[in-house]
Amino acid sequence: MKKMSELITLCRIDACAIICSQYESQPKVWPSPIGVQQVLFKFKMIPEMEQRKNMVNQESFFSQRTIKEVKQLNKHCKDNRVKKMTQFMFNNICGKWAVHGLNFWDLNDLSLLLDEKMSNIDKRMDAFAITPLNAQGASSSSSSFMVALPLMTMISGWIYELTNLHLNLAS
Repeated sequence: MKKMSELITLCRIDACAIICSQYESQPKVWPSPIGVQQVLFKFKMIPEMEQRKNMVNQESFFSQRTIKEVKQLNKHCKDNRVKKMTQFMFNNICGKWAVHGLNFWDLNDLSLLLDEKMSNIDKRMDAFAITPLNAQGASSSSSSFMVALPLMTMISGWIYELTNLHLNLAS
């Protein structure tokens, strides 16, 4: 009954409870028999379509929860996969080469991740290209291009090697 009281307070709703037990001849009611009658009267005054809109039984409740949890699980699996491929990509950029341990699906996911990262890099480079000149007449992002250029060359060579390996595995 305490949970019901908390629910009423937190959600600002009218609610009642009727608890039947095989050990007692009379059901327990909360908050009181008159309170239960008032809540049921208000409920019956609502149109039937409105009543059924949010009404669920235990089976449909668990079915909805299962669907929600499966979607959340799939999202977490996808996030973990992206994190794993990102970690693999950065380890390889740092010289820890281990592509030989990847299967076709790993290589495919890695290829998609690299395409996404390259697209993001292209967008950022385009954004830097249209950055207005500062007071000294130089682009405020020119130092970023100086640092990014060798990294881009490294990544491009690595992608080329990965693509060749991917093509060799596919054939």
